[in-house]
Amino acid sequence: MNNENEQEVPEQNGTTTKYLCTANHGFAPYAQEELRRRFGAVKSTVLVPGEVFVATLKATASEVTSQLSHPEPMFLRHLFLVGWEWNTEGSLDLGEQQNDGWLSELQQYLLGESRLSGAKVAIQTRKAPQSLWAGSAAELKDAVQAGLGELDADYVVKDADYIVSVFAAKDSIFAGIARPEENLSDWNGGAVRFQREEGQISRAKFKLLEAEAVFGIDFAAFREALDIGAAPGGWTSFLLERGLKVTAVDPAKLHPDVMASPRLTHVRKNANAVKFRDHQFDLLVCDMSWSPKMTAKMVTELLYALVPGGTAVVTVKLLSKKPMALINEVIGTFQEAQLQVQRAKQMFHNRDEITLYMIKY
Repeated sequence: MNNENEQEVPEQNGTTTKYLCTANHGFAPYAQEELRRRFGAVKSTVLVPGEVFVATLKATASEVTSQLSHPEPMFLRHLFLVGWEWNTEGSLDLGEQQNDGWLSELQQYLLGESRLSGAKVAIQTRKAPQSLWAGSAAELKDAVQAGLGELDADYVVKDADYIVSVFAAKDSIFAGIARPEENLSDWNGGAVRFQREEGQISRAKFKLLEAEAVFGIDFAAFREALDIGAAPGGWTSFLLERGLKVTAVDPAKLHPDVMASPRLTHVRKNANAVKFRDHQFDLLVCDMSWSPKMTAKMVTELLYALVPGGTAVVTVKLLSKKPMALINEVIGTFQEAQLQVQRAKQMFHNRDEITLYMIKY
């Protein structure tokens, strides 16, 4: 057993840095491709197939933060700079004494970080399905924090000054310290979790809640929205809750709770069979299980009804084995139709799709 504290992360020589990276399940190869396009050759080790990997980049930490800030990657959901690492060649059944060995060294690493003293600190812990840590991720967090009394830190869940990230893999433990903005997301692993509400129509609502948080969209600031392919009404209900008037287009029925709103107009037709006033809406949303090209065609044909400067939020299903090429083609279609893409992101609640946040010019 050997402790590789910072030996693999020589940022001080300005050459390479190591990051633990996370994408939606099945999309890690595309996150790796994004890193290759920005940093050249990337040495990667898979920790959770299709989802979590360690990448060594030929760049300093500040260069990585700068490169990933604009534009932000689509598929790379979360990352943290590895500042401490423990590897073992042993079996998974390490025993309590050996567990205490790496845990104690991890705590000593954190106690040596003066920037954490007196700061607001969030400890975020995760583990692979097979892991050196036999307990839950929550129990790992408690165990790490239990030995950090000397820091006199203010431990918080959100609005932290620093995030301590710990990932327990099959034969390794990785840890790092970063400002929240350096991790792409201040949520643990970029997994933005919302509590399902009583009477909630569908989980599709979580997509707009996440878009609101990730893209910084103030949906309550809009006046009137067009929801294309609205049934059963998850996105429509969210917009109604934000105080908007909503025109929901779908030949299928909407949930009775949505239909009860006086600010709702339900047009029971296909989107290609409706006609609206020019510039009637200042927000257009679409979350349909259609082919990406058909979705793009439907949205662009209704753009006349969106005011110049209006916002469009559209999900694009990734049905192709070559999603990067498909996304570029769809974005090109929207841009030709005078929609400027502000952000394109596969968020935690997207699953096999991405969300486009666009402005009409």
